[in-house]
Amino acid sequence: MPKYLSVSPFEEISVKTENRPHPKKQRYLRKEGSCKVVFRHVPEEWLLFVNDIFTTLVEIRWRVMFLIFASSYILSWLVFGVLYFVIALAHGDLRDHNNDPCVFEVRSFTASFLFSLETQTTIGYGFRGMSENCMTAIIIVTIQDVISCFIDTFVIGIVVAKMASARKRAQTISFSNRAVINLRDGYLCLSWRVGDFRRYHMVEGTCCAHILRTIVHTTGLVDVTYEDVVIQQKDIILITPTTIFHRIEPGSPLYNMSLEDLRKADFELVVSFTYTDDSTGMLHQTRTSYTSDEILWGHLFQEMIRVTKKHFRIDYNLFNNTDKVLVPLVSAEEYKLKKNEEEQKKLWLSARASPKNSPRCSPLPSLRSLQQSHKENCLNPPTAMVEHKGDNQPEPNVTATQTENQHQETLTVSKDLTITE
Repeated sequence: MPKYLSVSPFEEISVKTENRPHPKKQRYLRKEGSCKVVFRHVPEEWLLFVNDIFTTLVEIRWRVMFLIFASSYILSWLVFGVLYFVIALAHGDLRDHNNDPCVFEVRSFTASFLFSLETQTTIGYGFRGMSENCMTAIIIVTIQDVISCFIDTFVIGIVVAKMASARKRAQTISFSNRAVINLRDGYLCLSWRVGDFRRYHMVEGTCCAHILRTIVHTTGLVDVTYEDVVIQQKDIILITPTTIFHRIEPGSPLYNMSLEDLRKADFELVVSFTYTDDSTGMLHQTRTSYTSDEILWGHLFQEMIRVTKKHFRIDYNLFNNTDKVLVPLVSAEEYKLKKNEEEQKKLWLSARASPKNSPRCSPLPSLRSLQQSHKENCLNPPTAMVEHKGDNQPEPNVTATQTENQHQETLTVSKDLTITE
């Protein structure tokens, strides 16, 4: 059995490791929640983006989206301006100014472009307008109005969806920078903190956690494995900052891991919080991860809630602050074995100190035997013995104790007594 050690609240923790360079641990998930995954050689990648053009435009950057939308408007103005110029050229409006034109005041390409812009944006300066001489021009104007409505609707929908994106709401939900391991109700527990910085909170939320391990074989094969981490308080309403904890017990991925093993381990704790926004009713998710170096052994989060006469005051300056506490350096398995041995030793010492009260020396009667003896005492009547004696014989001396123990009574009857019916 290894020596039982503890973390001192006033000393730094030092763990001896091998004297060799350790490669920098590669994160699978960044602290802000984005994945460090790059896809290469995706078949028909552009076709996939075009088929789901709405999601593609919502996910792209704002500057790229503004560039695409501006290009779509300018391109539509140019296309229909060219069509109006071709119609004016075919109708002879450019050569003969006395001819009844298809479009008034359209005698050049610049004028046709301005007419297209004014038509699609409904500016209407009053100089250029349609006439009844060309049915083709009327059809082109109708088509341009319909296309303009589609473009405006698409642009407004993309902007609203991008502004109401879950990523922006997820930035107001924050996890603590570090996770901690400490004692809670006699068990080693892994815990981290989550809080909401907005005034209006979500309706309900669910926390999940996984241990992610990346194994690189000598052949170059990479295996990514996931292990579920059971959370005791899974469903919460995040009104105040809450500490989420996982009890390290049999079945936990950290059950056989001590402080020294934790510093040598290569894994990543991926945590997420899926919730419903109270103001919009939309479903969001916030994620982060902790490497083994970001898990502090023997630390406890500082209390950040203060109760006043009118409010519950929360100090977010203490959100990431921790204090050192007394925690064993051994694994949860070794700590449990040591704890069981101490309990058995206490029981053995208490039994040895008072042997008369031990169960083997004076066993207590069972409830059934007590009930049976009480029943026999209540139902069995006392026995009466009748003895004929003469007047000259002395009466026997019977004590009260013998009478009660034997449940017998002696009745003396004189021989001269005659019983008549």
